[in-house]
Amino acid sequence: MPAKNPAPRPPREHPTSERKGEESITDGDSVPHAADAAPPEPSREVVWKGLRLNAFQVQAVDAIASGLDVMVSAPTGAGKTLVAEYAIADAVRRGRRSIYTAPIKALSNQKYRDFRADPTIDVGLMTGDVTIHPGAQVLIMTTEILRNAIFDSPDYLSDVEYVVFDEVHYVDDFERGSVWEEALIFAPKSVRFICLSATVSNADEFGAWLTEIRERETIVIQSSRRPVPLAHRFFTARSGAFEGKDLERIRKRELGSVADKRRPKKAGKDRRERGRGRELQEPPDPRPLFDELQSRGLLPTLVFAFSRKDCERQALRNAGRELLSVDEVERMRALQDELIELFQLDPALKHGELMAMARRGIGYHHAGMLPIHKELVERMFTSGLLKMLFTTETFALGINMPARVVVFQALRKFDGVTFDYLSTRDYMQMAGRAGRQGLDREGLVYSLLSPKDLAEAPLKRYLAGRAEPVESRFGLSYSSILHLFERLGRDRLAEAWEKSLNQFQHRHGPKKQAEHNRRTQRRMLYARVALLEELGFIDGDRLGARGAVAKLLNGFELQLTELCFGGTLENLPIDALAVVFVGLIYEERRRGENPWISSKLHGNVRSNVQRAIHHLVVRAAEHDLADTIKMPDWGLSALTQQWVAGADFDELLETADITPGDIVRTFRMAVQLMRQVRRAIDPAWDLYDHLGHAMDALNRDVVDARAQLELG
Repeated sequence: MPAKNPAPRPPREHPTSERKGEESITDGDSVPHAADAAPPEPSREVVWKGLRLNAFQVQAVDAIASGLDVMVSAPTGAGKTLVAEYAIADAVRRGRRSIYTAPIKALSNQKYRDFRADPTIDVGLMTGDVTIHPGAQVLIMTTEILRNAIFDSPDYLSDVEYVVFDEVHYVDDFERGSVWEEALIFAPKSVRFICLSATVSNADEFGAWLTEIRERETIVIQSSRRPVPLAHRFFTARSGAFEGKDLERIRKRELGSVADKRRPKKAGKDRRERGRGRELQEPPDPRPLFDELQSRGLLPTLVFAFSRKDCERQALRNAGRELLSVDEVERMRALQDELIELFQLDPALKHGELMAMARRGIGYHHAGMLPIHKELVERMFTSGLLKMLFTTETFALGINMPARVVVFQALRKFDGVTFDYLSTRDYMQMAGRAGRQGLDREGLVYSLLSPKDLAEAPLKRYLAGRAEPVESRFGLSYSSILHLFERLGRDRLAEAWEKSLNQFQHRHGPKKQAEHNRRTQRRMLYARVALLEELGFIDGDRLGARGAVAKLLNGFELQLTELCFGGTLENLPIDALAVVFVGLIYEERRRGENPWISSKLHGNVRSNVQRAIHHLVVRAAEHDLADTIKMPDWGLSALTQQWVAGADFDELLETADITPGDIVRTFRMAVQLMRQVRRAIDPAWDLYDHLGHAMDALNRDVVDARAQLELG
């Protein structure tokens, strides 16, 4: 193995000329100019921090050393994170700062812990829930906070060399993708981007767009090679497990036998026959497959289920399995004792369902759990002692927790509107958790198929592994429009959209379609401007007092500003303020009519808030924008009042028809929203202090994210 080579030190100014005579990570070869950069020869070996870099990693660090931006598209587990770590180490060495953004707080927290464990790195964290050491040299933050900093405090980024966008394909997310795009467009030109993505089919297009808007070349580096290759299998009730090459044969054999069942039934058939349609859609019982995996020693196994109830139900159905040896049980007991002491938890937790199942090697993990319970499951899984974990798809997003085998309980999930099959990108992201580098020769992926899945699921698309292209979800928020109006003026607002990925993608399409898209986007933009002007947020060519506050809010800008300036929040008691902010955030996972809420729970306050926001909805509807304003949901009012009054969390759960995780997440988001309002208003307002007291009342015990993070 070659000796370690010193990492390159890029010049302090962003280079436009050749760099001769500088130290390089390469083994003596000069770093090629970006325009001439080519994939390195497979035989070339480069070592950094004791790790032998693979071909795409070498190409990426060479591009970074050349002063360029980098877009890396590679499979899950291929080693993309090393590229980010190299850039961050380079900035630390030169006394510059770096920012690392991630799409979910769990990943942000994990990266914070990873960097905190390195004594050479001064690290901080900003997620909305938690702010720790915001002046750190390496700062982990959510993209929303980065976008706000770009607009509110651009000087804060003056000494930032790199911004890492982990999972940058999240630009495609319907709800939050626009925030990512805004950050990429409007960040200071001095900032260099390191973009990491799972495999996408239009990485070159994305890189070309970045090159155009950043005015500096973005080198696109793509790799399809996984360190641990995947082997894809399917499983049906009739045929058991089979390989992809047998798919057509199995289809013909099985679907022929169910053809009669798929024909329309005549009226008057008995209930048993009517139920056969449901049988065709039900995935097979997975326990025979689990038996096989257990007997063959193919553990640990991650089982992806797309509902929280299914995760728990399947874990309980398999809780009788004994997956740990006597020695492993003792090690698990010792680990549980350590975790309870570390997080200062009640020792009685050891006797609860979660810990008891874990001592048999079984667990579940989903967003409805308390954050601390999810943390415990993650720690037990990374120890290697949790052998079968039932989880939702969020476990696959960025968090580095691979397994020997991945099983898809189903291939269809609810996307917020309807049930549909997974995209290839989502399938690959989750399947990519199979196979542990250095431990497994290959990762095994099993998909459970119903007869309907066998007939209709896009199985060949999954096997081909060609992910869908990233599409723009650009749609400026009200706060973004107010920021840009202040900076650019009314006449130049459309320039923001002209720089979007949306415009870039349509510009290269049919001319008629591109023009239609341009008109549509501008109409939407100026409808928002007209509404803001009508409401007094914009006053001629400048922002009004309302606009100056709303631009500092990330979400619910119109509602909160109107409530502040309309006097609705003035002189409210702490518990009433908490009820209002929780009501703005909360959206119950319900079907049917809203539940009745007692008028004793600040009925007059809720009526006033409801009336003020309904007025906004009516005004917005005149501009075809009613769907941009959410009405309050008061379903958590009673729990909020109990919590603010000092109730224990267990007391809340006795009457709650909602999961613990949803309660905590909503309370945390309400605290985050209160923090934004306090930052936006004049500290001389009475509301400023009242909000501070309400935040303290909500942000305690299990809701206090910082306390949990600092303990662990």
